[in-house]
Amino acid sequence: MTQRWTHRPEGSTWGDWGDDDELGRINLLTAEKVRQGVAEVQAGISFSLSLPLDFPGGTALNQRRHPPRLAPTEDMEGVPDTFYNVHMSEMPDFGDPKYVDVWADDVVTLALQYSTQWDSLAHVGAEFDADGDGVEEAVYYNGYRAGTDLVGPSEDARGDGSGHRSFAHHLGLEHMAFHGVQGRGVLVDLAHHLGRDWKPVGLATLQEVMAADDVVVEPGDMLLFHTGFATQLLEWDKAPDPRRVFTTGCYLDAHDPALLDWIADAQISALIADNYAVEGLLGKDRDPSRHSFLPIHHLCLFKLGIPLGELWYLDELATWLREHHRSRFLLTAPPLRLPGIVGSPLTPVATV
Repeated sequence: MTQRWTHRPEGSTWGDWGDDDELGRINLLTAEKVRQGVAEVQAGISFSLSLPLDFPGGTALNQRRHPPRLAPTEDMEGVPDTFYNVHMSEMPDFGDPKYVDVWADDVVTLALQYSTQWDSLAHVGAEFDADGDGVEEAVYYNGYRAGTDLVGPSEDARGDGSGHRSFAHHLGLEHMAFHGVQGRGVLVDLAHHLGRDWKPVGLATLQEVMAADDVVVEPGDMLLFHTGFATQLLEWDKAPDPRRVFTTGCYLDAHDPALLDWIADAQISALIADNYAVEGLLGKDRDPSRHSFLPIHHLCLFKLGIPLGELWYLDELATWLREHHRSRFLLTAPPLRLPGIVGSPLTPVATV
């Protein structure tokens, strides 16, 4: 084990699960939490919590993230974009007129955080003096370093000649996938109480909503917020309104210190919302001090090791839970087990 820091951020969990920990609070998803989740399965009904992965459509939400593009794979001779609706009866080499098979094979170019996604602990780090020498370094959760533990852009980021131009040698989502992401989910239905107006939700409002719906969060739970934003994306049908896309639905107030303290103290294993960033994207502020642009990302990913789920589809689950006076369910939500990635699409499933 190698301690990568001598000074950890105040209030952080760095080192709490060992010097080499790469899971953060996913460590709280124990066998007991899985049993608690399974105990919530009463009706045997499952809900997909993913948007179609070609939503939101276009690049209005993020100009760097483009919609997925499908294409056939290359054929047996290496000709690109051809292996689709291929008749084995007509194939050269091992094809034969006696075979009736028709084959299709495809490849996708996909921005891993385009749609329903996990943000890994490698998604957001900070300039922080982890060595205690008065010099800030670019570091991520538990002291993992930019440039050595997270490599890129580079011609050979993995270091094995595979051609990867970026690679998280540590904190990649394959560790979360291998551990398994299953346990008790708890949903807070902000949209039911607050509508789809663009407004911050501080701790006082959150506690009022939770009290009204008898929502209780316990250590190790995965906490989900329904704001109605993903439902609005579906209604826009892959043509999001560029004037409203950043001003629709409520969001967690990252500038409420009491809310940040509550997130830290609640001991949740994951924080999830159906909106774009869990917190609001408010643009540059006027505070001249050194601070994070996205305080909840900084708190969760950098300090506490809480993965963030974004752009989940929660509308049908929220409706069912409200009709049955419930807020808890079994949540199964592993990311892709693709080594080196800092974000991942997924199709989470809630079972009630």
